[in-house]
Amino acid sequence: MHNLKPMTALGADTPQIDQFDGLEISERPDFALASLSIRLGRDVQCAEQAKAYLGFDLPEPGQGHLSDPFSCFWMGPVQWMISAPHDSHEDLAVALKQAVGDAGSISEQTDGWCRFDLSGPGLTAVLERLCNVDLASLASGDARRVRLEHLGCFVWCLKPAEAVAVLGPRSSAASLHHALVGAAKSAL
Repeated sequence: MHNLKPMTALGADTPQIDQFDGLEISERPDFALASLSIRLGRDVQCAEQAKAYLGFDLPEPGQGHLSDPFSCFWMGPVQWMISAPHDSHEDLAVALKQAVGDAGSISEQTDGWCRFDLSGPGLTAVLERLCNVDLASLASGDARRVRLEHLGCFVWCLKPAEAVAVLGPRSSAASLHHALVGAAKSAL
């Protein structure tokens, strides 16, 4: 019998937390992720079924919604990333598929992405070294797809000008973490 145990995206038993004067970078493996794409011609039906399950309308382009237990942001035309606490929603993709039926396509994303939350007064100085996101223009829940170093990532506003989540490819978690820490050391 296998003796398996979960590891964070950085390969540890516990999430990495880095403290700087004015910024905290926290690895967040405690969220389940699933993507939702509306199937052709099923816009209204899928949106209504998703709202019934999530409790809110699917966000418009560039926007997102933060709530408990579900949060969501717009990823692209008729596509959203849905997030929920992993401990209570490990089967998020399955439950979402049951909710939207054949009106939408669902993909399990939990182990495809890593998430780092950045918070503190040094946030703007660090992000402006990494990507072209205009942090001052982001409202709570808004998300932007950015090129961070050499990686395609999302910057998701958790609290305007104070906290963001950076989601990037899990296979590049160490590179993403290195870039975040390097920018923090440079800026702060």
